[in-house]
Amino acid sequence: MRDNVILTPRVGAPTELPLASVPGAVRPSGAADFDATLRQAIDGVERLQLEGDEQSRRQAVGAGNLHETSIALEKADIAMRVLVKARNKAVDAYHEIMRMSV
Repeated sequence: MRDNVILTPRVGAPTELPLASVPGAVRPSGAADFDATLRQAIDGVERLQLEGDEQSRRQAVGAGNLHETSIALEKADIAMRVLVKARNKAVDAYHEIMRMSV
């Protein structure tokens, strides 16, 4: 039996209700972990973007190292691509769930 659903007795087969729809239900700890992990990932991408911007600014005024600037910009680019792919997967999963019939 899964922990995040409640079986309700009915005439015929039991029906599953999401735990979130039950009054007084407690949010599973896994949801908070996912939220924290997602926030950390987004913050990490933002940090890499800011580091790339700072390296570019330094390079523009002649104080930066071209090699370090290239690496910082490539890290920021890769991180953003991964984040966009994760977002696209989440949106695709949402659309798939919305297409399911109840």
